[in-house]
Amino acid sequence: MHEIYPDVIVESKKNNRELVKAVKGLTDKENRYIIAFDNSFDNVQLYMEQKILKEAAGIRDNVFLLDLICFEYTLLEFDKLIDWIYAPGDEFREKRAGAIAAREHLVQMISTGDVNYKEIQEIVDYDDHLTEHNIEQLSAKLLLDLTRNTGFEVSKGSLGECWKQNCCEWEERQEDDICGLDQSKLSLKDKMKSILFGTSLCREFAGIGLEVLL
Repeated sequence: MHEIYPDVIVESKKNNRELVKAVKGLTDKENRYIIAFDNSFDNVQLYMEQKILKEAAGIRDNVFLLDLICFEYTLLEFDKLIDWIYAPGDEFREKRAGAIAAREHLVQMISTGDVNYKEIQEIVDYDDHLTEHNIEQLSAKLLLDLTRNTGFEVSKGSLGECWKQNCCEWEERQEDDICGLDQSKLSLKDKMKSILFGTSLCREFAGIGLEVLL
């Protein structure tokens, strides 16, 4: 948001419950509020919080909800993800072929509105504990397995340096750490533009009237 929409003030809450509480207590009618809340469709623990949030937003003309599954899935669906984290001849492309195939099928299914991802063989083969996982847990596991030991590594509470800075300013980079951006050397703003247009963020922002002026 800082790179693409510098005028937008970003504020985070400690958890979903605190976010719902903040929206319910909102009295300001002058500013617009854009809410990013996990919409993990098969996470039953989130259902009541989602319901209360939608009711609170529905009676306020200046509150808009983004329909995003979760942060991890947003990065997972990024259309250039694999080409960014792996160089063309990277051995990880072969070693992590199962995870790459699972990610491709998962994103393809959900993008078409089919949420029965646990019936797809490539996903079943990838995750031995699939029956115990919801979409957010699967996305987090898959994203970590794909990005592990790269500058783009994403785990709970940790975001790889290569997501947050220009190419290539990763202080811990080794000589053999070559990613798919090694030749292009994108700026941070160009990275954020690519992520915006390569994920559902672009559709969601346009849907709430947040203009993309780039």
